[in-house]
Amino acid sequence: MITVKKKKKTDGAEEKIISAARKLFTEKGFDSVKTRDIAKEAGINLALLNYYFRSKENLFEMVMKENMGQFMNVIAGIVDDEKTSLEQKIEMLVLNYIDIFSLNPDMPLFVLSNTKIGDHRMKIREKFMASYFMKQINEAMKSGKIANRNPAHLMLNIVGLTIFPFAAHRMFKSSNGLSNEQFNEIMQERKKMIPKWIEAMLKVK
Repeated sequence: MITVKKKKKTDGAEEKIISAARKLFTEKGFDSVKTRDIAKEAGINLALLNYYFRSKENLFEMVMKENMGQFMNVIAGIVDDEKTSLEQKIEMLVLNYIDIFSLNPDMPLFVLSNTKIGDHRMKIREKFMASYFMKQINEAMKSGKIANRNPAHLMLNIVGLTIFPFAAHRMFKSSNGLSNEQFNEIMQERKKMIPKWIEAMLKVK
């Protein structure tokens, strides 16, 4: 029997390219990064980068999917679950946001730094607006269970309270003299605190 060997990646070049692209897209944004910049950061020649990814756009899509794929799958499962209450969904969203970003602390900055990711952000917004979670919010407002305000306030509070600390984590750790471990401890504490803050914001006064 003849065994056909799969083509091996050149010295882990593909992983080096993706890692370099993720770093530069996060620091500078898609528009300011050239393929030659990525090749230089990865320590490979431009021809090898083009061999694997053909274009900067293809490479960006790879990095974007890597960063957001797991995030989208988890969040979609939460907001469309008809068996959990509004309060449980808020708790799970906060918990999962923090868990995912604790493993990928540069993801929020990557998203904020890249205008090209706008179409994907729009898809996320559309997913939320059509979700069972949004239906629960509207029903809770109509029944007087929570304050009758634009649902965007709720989403901004969840996103702002969970994502911003990670988007600014380098500055926050530096200015407060925190180690990575200390920062992560604070974020773990926020898992319990944020749902309580949001609950207080939603109360009818």
